[in-house]
Amino acid sequence: MQHKTHTVIGSPVGPLTLVATDGIVSGLYMHEHLHMPPRETFGRRDEGAFDDAVTQLEAYFAGERTDFTVLVAMAGTPFQRRVWDALREIPYGETITYGQLADRIGRPTAARAVGLANGKNPISIIVPCHRVVGADGALTGYAGGLATKRHLLALEAGVDSRRTNGDRGSASY
Repeated sequence: MQHKTHTVIGSPVGPLTLVATDGIVSGLYMHEHLHMPPRETFGRRDEGAFDDAVTQLEAYFAGERTDFTVLVAMAGTPFQRRVWDALREIPYGETITYGQLADRIGRPTAARAVGLANGKNPISIIVPCHRVVGADGALTGYAGGLATKRHLLALEAGVDSRRTNGDRGSASY
């Protein structure tokens, strides 16, 4: 039987609920998250079980981390897992369209299905579904809300622009 635990942390985009299954991050949900499982399935609250994930998220929001190394366990269909794996390949500070993501997984006519899988991503931010935009570059649906998607993309663009402007040292935020 699987052992689940969770914690809730504060962030610049509001409370984030982290869920672990057998000690591995299996969910990261925003306060008003579409497709969030019922909270009673998250297991007991355990503040200490997420130290590495919390440290990495804090560094991300401070502009000090551009990728995540925390282990994740994503439950979904084989197609969903292919989409979610491809999300992790989108470079920090960049966006791609649903069609481009469909091309990357070898399913060029499946942009709509890719969008549905993207929306069901159970580990937001760490698995960066916010980096996928509409064909015209418009911000389209995001499980955590468009304001959150806009914030995450602006954070990444701001950090990225500081790095490309010659500031290679550590920055204060």
